[in-house]
Amino acid sequence: MIRLTALLLVPVLSTAQSPQVPHKMQVAGITLSIRDDARREIQKDVDALTQYPKYFDVKVERAKTYFPIIEQIFKDERVPDDFKYLVLQESALIADAVSVSNAVGFWQFKDFTATEMGLRVDNEVDERMNIVSSTRAAARYLKKNNYYFNNWLYALQAYQMGAGAVQRTYTDYESGARHMEITSNTYWYVKKFLAHKVAFEGAVTGMPEVKLLTFTNHKRKTLSDIAREIDVSEEKLAEYNKWIRKTHIPDDRKYAVMIPVEGKEKTVYAAVAKNNEALQQSLGGSPGKVEARSGYATANDVKIINGIPAIRAEAGENAAAVAKRAAIGLSAFLKFNDLSISDPLTAGAYYYTRKKNTQGAVAQHVTGKDETLWSISQQYGVQLRRVKKFNPGVSQSRLPEGMVVNLISNSTAHQPTNAEQVVELNTEETFSWVTPATDRVEVPVVESLVENQAVPVLQEPEWPTVNNEAVTPQFSHQHVVAAGETLYGIAKKYNIGVMDLAGWNNLNLEQGIKPGQVLSIRKPEENSIPAEGFIIYEVKSTDTLYSVARQHGVTIKQLMDWNGKTDFTLSAGEKLKIQRHPR
Repeated sequence: MIRLTALLLVPVLSTAQSPQVPHKMQVAGITLSIRDDARREIQKDVDALTQYPKYFDVKVERAKTYFPIIEQIFKDERVPDDFKYLVLQESALIADAVSVSNAVGFWQFKDFTATEMGLRVDNEVDERMNIVSSTRAAARYLKKNNYYFNNWLYALQAYQMGAGAVQRTYTDYESGARHMEITSNTYWYVKKFLAHKVAFEGAVTGMPEVKLLTFTNHKRKTLSDIAREIDVSEEKLAEYNKWIRKTHIPDDRKYAVMIPVEGKEKTVYAAVAKNNEALQQSLGGSPGKVEARSGYATANDVKIINGIPAIRAEAGENAAAVAKRAAIGLSAFLKFNDLSISDPLTAGAYYYTRKKNTQGAVAQHVTGKDETLWSISQQYGVQLRRVKKFNPGVSQSRLPEGMVVNLISNSTAHQPTNAEQVVELNTEETFSWVTPATDRVEVPVVESLVENQAVPVLQEPEWPTVNNEAVTPQFSHQHVVAAGETLYGIAKKYNIGVMDLAGWNNLNLEQGIKPGQVLSIRKPEENSIPAEGFIIYEVKSTDTLYSVARQHGVTIKQLMDWNGKTDFTLSAGEKLKIQRHPR
């Protein structure tokens, strides 16, 4: 009878011991005031998560095993530590979790999103199930969204529904907010996340039963090879490395193999340390760091500059090593980068894997310390001979600071407007992720407006005339970044697209913008508009269906339906129909 009573009390005690949702809490540097209606909803989720101790404790133990890895990656990527609880919401830290929409892995990426974020997904490996690779991709995805909104809660919501959908949902954004209110109208995904943070934050403490070490694989090994080398069970290795789909681990890049350790197995620690140290000495990189290899590029190793892919040189690499890693010939690599065989490479610098462009995406560059025409040509992805042509008589040696270097033809370069002449535009205008097809940047008539007074007619500015070189970008003026401004806020101010603004100025979305930085504002290009409200978009070499869909705030399915596509492939120059205002 006593035993039965104890059993009956288990769910009652569990419910009574559920953590309580506070009226205020800190999340990602934002103080949240939680209204009572929202608190009741969140509390129900907390109670459901903690109702059954057996299942709750299993998740807690997984978190204790995986959280140290996630915490370190988030620290490296400068993502708030609070977001580690999101992985429990997404997959309960089950490596091979699959959703009804075919999202896979720890962070529940669909295949096209995973590829977009630099993960390898094929019949050999699926990095969505690798805790190191997928966590780094999730961190960058969150960071990219936060760069749009300057608000981590919007970035969180965009993780589930996409940045374009978030933009369409709200008419007024709390960019840079440090205090926000959570109500019953707050998006369900955000409230669910808060429930996971409340439920698990106080429970994930103490030492884990299983620790994970990172063994950085750099040879075409099997799990059997690693098991013998490290002296651990192959069965255990397979349990924590479900991302490996074939017998051998590919050697196209360095993969993080998880080594489970129970207790204090000093021999395992020593073997893993020895392997990673040997890797560091042989490749000149740091152990545990994922690199791009022959065609499989991570977001951290390859970026697009002026529409041209460029690969980052690692410490100790010469031109031959980088060319081999980029899977191109040495002579081609040297030609693409205006180098000779004797020129040393700079660790951390980016080098092009295709021929640079003949024009810059921006009109001019103001030199800093120790710059040369070559370094500027590399910075903007413009052929050195063209930069010389645009700047006759300029020496190739170090240039004086403050010198203006032309990146497009002198006959078409438009002189920038002084910073004092920049006019702040109406921020209430409709904003989209790409520049609207027929919209123009409107300059208000300079008059003081009285409340309720009719708004004067807006005048269209006189744009520079276009000469025969149709590829030359044109600019209305330049915007000087003020303290506290974001790329999203500036794009909204001028009613242009975030991605357009980033592309025009060769911006790295992960690095952000700085006060005093000068951004060129280009005249919006007019797309051809066929009947029935469609625009025609010409595919670039770097485009994917996913990126085009995000740019235009539509879904991949809509793109495929409108264009009769049966697969995800795109070709440079291909024309896509995109409905202007899809429902």
